[in-house]
Amino acid sequence: MPPNFADHLADACREKKSIVCVGLDPHPDKLPPTFADEDPVTAAAAFCRAIVDAVADCVPVVKPNIAFFEALGPLGVAAYADLCAYACSKGLLVIGDIKRGDIGSTAEAYARGFLGGRNNKTGFAGHDAVTVNPYLGSDGIQPFVDQAVAGGRGIFVLVKTSNPSSAELQDLLLQTGGTVAEEMARLVDSWGAGSIGKCGFSSIGAVVGATHGGELARFRTLMPHTLFLLPGYGAQGAGAGDIIDAFRKDGLGGVVNASRSIIFAYRKESTTDFAGAARVAAERMTAALNAALKKAGKPL
Repeated sequence: MPPNFADHLADACREKKSIVCVGLDPHPDKLPPTFADEDPVTAAAAFCRAIVDAVADCVPVVKPNIAFFEALGPLGVAAYADLCAYACSKGLLVIGDIKRGDIGSTAEAYARGFLGGRNNKTGFAGHDAVTVNPYLGSDGIQPFVDQAVAGGRGIFVLVKTSNPSSAELQDLLLQTGGTVAEEMARLVDSWGAGSIGKCGFSSIGAVVGATHGGELARFRTLMPHTLFLLPGYGAQGAGAGDIIDAFRKDGLGGVVNASRSIIFAYRKESTTDFAGAARVAAERMTAALNAALKKAGKPL
């Protein structure tokens, strides 16, 4: 049997005593002045590598966002692939924030390219998991499920996203009485039923915004064996107390993502040491989350 992504993530969280995921979103207008004279691809790549170096030994996972690299053209995409491989070489798990979703045959191509692993010399070898968009239904998701499970990797399916307008679609009531997001949660639970690891969680995870703290208990009930990727901490307004219901008594259940509040912490601290400021911000986030979990009787 191939290794199980959920087990890998659980082990990494325990080892580093952290459930923090650092999002690598190199907004060009927020990069430090030290990169002002660099071309955009070099600047984005160097900035993200420096952040990786700064946090590699204190967080379990990073989440590079491919959009900021695709915006830079072919060289940007190559830089993204190199960054993922570099983060892996530093002992980090890598969640590729790609949010792909398409019809079955195209989904198969995306799945091979993004989850094919180290033996796929034409694809992206540095991903341990990727985010996927389930709007096309099961035949658009199954190729990702199959590829992930076969290669010991994972996926995180968009269920209840952190953006304010997510309610326009995800909160719509169905004839069955539940919401669109709740029905998606039930599908994710079923898609992951065959890939539950020793830790009790599946390699098929869910994206559930930390900004919806009041709904996390409901989603945890609907997806008892699903790892949550919880975006929205920090800059989007969610805090440590908002994520408690996503986690089990042993402190496991997923990871909490923060991007801007960590990687651009230097702007708030008014320092030129952007990498050092990112590390401090990541350590503070870990301490806050661990304290909140401990207070709730769920120490990691």
